Amino acid sequence: MSGILSVIGTGPGDPRQMTPEAAAAVSDAEVFFGYGPYLDRLALGPHQRRIASDNREELGRARAALAQAAAGARVCVVSGGDPGVFAMAAAVCEAIEAGPDDWRAVDLVVVPGVTAMLAVAARIGAPLGHDFCALSLSDNLKPWEVITRRLRLAAEAGFVIALYNPISKARPWQLGEAFALLRGILPATTPVIFGRAAGRPDERIRIVPLAEADAGDADMATCVMIGSPETRIVARPGRSPLVYTPRFSAPASR
Repeated sequence: MSGILSVIGTGPGDPRQMTPEAAAAVSDAEVFFGYGPYLDRLALGPHQRRIASDNREELGRARAALAQAAAGARVCVVSGGDPGVFAMAAAVCEAIEAGPDDWRAVDLVVVPGVTAMLAVAARIGAPLGHDFCALSLSDNLKPWEVITRRLRLAAEAGFVIALYNPISKARPWQLGEAFALLRGILPATTPVIFGRAAGRPDERIRIVPLAEADAGDADMATCVMIGSPETRIVARPGRSPLVYTPRFSAPASR
């Protein structure tokens, strides 16, 4: 008899931002698969077993979790943020599609969570108040040429852009190149938000114009958000400024 496989996100890191539904899935599960730092966020009991793996072993982790669930276990696959945004839900679906028939019989539950761009946006106002998109700058699974084309088209279309996986030791140059590309399309005053560890004790939020955006201000714990030409900054004496994108869009010039 097949078991159940829940795919959850822990949220951006603040325990209060983990949803009750995700917490209930954790309480019900017996075996947990995930990247070690994400599993560390859970308070597991002595009857619950954790199996940690490297952050770049998503497909292998998904296969191991499905094998346990197909054997009848109550399994939980753990992501940060939301499991469906650049995270483990897609890897589990990919493994099911290519795997044995009994994996398709597993009761799969994907539990929505709070992704990083939502946490960053909430800390500064409402930059996602109008049309937006999310892009990963990692070229581990897609060519850099695809990333730059999508980035250029998103900027030309007027989307607010949230960048995930902006920089790493293996990819120290890509965010700087992305900023250079965007400076050729967007106004120099376009707000850029560096949102690191939003909601956690080590949170760092910085707002700068695109002309001054420095890739050195980001790391892999940072979500970088680039406003559209319509995104505004509202100064507030004695308080942090608000960044928001109006709900309406100016008519196109003819």
